[in-house]
Amino acid sequence: MPSSATTTARKIIHVDMDAFYASVEQRDAPELRGRPVVVAWRGARSVVCAASYEARTFGVRSAMPAVRAERLCPEAVFVPPDFSRYKAVSAQIREIFSRYTALVEPLSLDEAYLDVTHPHLDLGSATAIAERIRREIFLETGLTASAGVAPNKFIAKIASDVNKPDGLFVVKPQQVDAFLLDLPLARLPGVGKVTEGRLSLLGFKTCGDVRGADLRVMEQHFGKWGKRLHELAHGHDERAVLPERATLQISSEDTFAVDLPMGQFDETLEALSGKTWQAYERELARHPDRHARTVVLKLKTAGFRTLTRSITETPFPTNAAELFLRAQALCRRIDLPEDTRYRLVGIGVSGFHDGARFDDSLAGQLFDTDAAQG
Repeated sequence: MPSSATTTARKIIHVDMDAFYASVEQRDAPELRGRPVVVAWRGARSVVCAASYEARTFGVRSAMPAVRAERLCPEAVFVPPDFSRYKAVSAQIREIFSRYTALVEPLSLDEAYLDVTHPHLDLGSATAIAERIRREIFLETGLTASAGVAPNKFIAKIASDVNKPDGLFVVKPQQVDAFLLDLPLARLPGVGKVTEGRLSLLGFKTCGDVRGADLRVMEQHFGKWGKRLHELAHGHDERAVLPERATLQISSEDTFAVDLPMGQFDETLEALSGKTWQAYERELARHPDRHARTVVLKLKTAGFRTLTRSITETPFPTNAAELFLRAQALCRRIDLPEDTRYRLVGIGVSGFHDGARFDDSLAGQLFDTDAAQG
């Protein structure tokens, strides 16, 4: 396989705000600066939304249970999240991006890809544009951002993490091979602990190891994902920066104050069905030709085992009440002991399609997945 990172000459920047939610809180409350800040509600059921770098030195991380964060860092200041404020700052940052290119693909409130191959304002290089963007973000919002510059999205995202916080890292096309050679496979998107363990058993620990592997061996062990791993290890990523990403799923979920057995959270499930349906109707108002065809139920047991049940069928629910009935039917497909207790329930719609192109052969398909989470 050729060693070039991409067959299309692109200049991609990945911008990632530094500890975004926590940094906004420290910016707006000077007394929090220099202190370990945890953005989360207190309580046994709460999880960490963000942690300042001062809190991270104690091992506090996003998505960690708030009670564990408090044990790791008793001196931490807990601040409830204010998403309306974070969204307003995010809008400021995206306006800065728009000065340089229309090809901006937000991944979340605090990160985005930019394609500056043909920028609005040519400063001579993608590196110069990334530096200017970082400087303008700081001057206009008081916040710092890290950035990665590379020939494609995959490498740019990894590069943005190299010199965090408040840093820039550039990988030129001729540097791709050297950059990836010793890169641990755990840094590749989609490689979690389970996949990393399977790769390690095969003797693969770095991108360099996978480069030397037979593609057929990779596909034998990992299917289509094996081919994708092989491509990434060689630096190949032809994904374009997409300014408007199509909706893949709309969902709502809730964590109970106490673990509940099946049948005792119907009221919550009904409310979530209404919330999801309202969001779906808003999506339909924006894109009348795109419809969902799959209903998805998500449950998490008291032991943190995640279960999903889904069905693709016609006719699709036409209102929140019908969506709730589908959710109840999916609950009945959970084959666990009656005394099993659950800590979380969610309901969503997915399988979005152009109405003229829906394949009716998908109707009636059922999918069940279970996963243990630590």
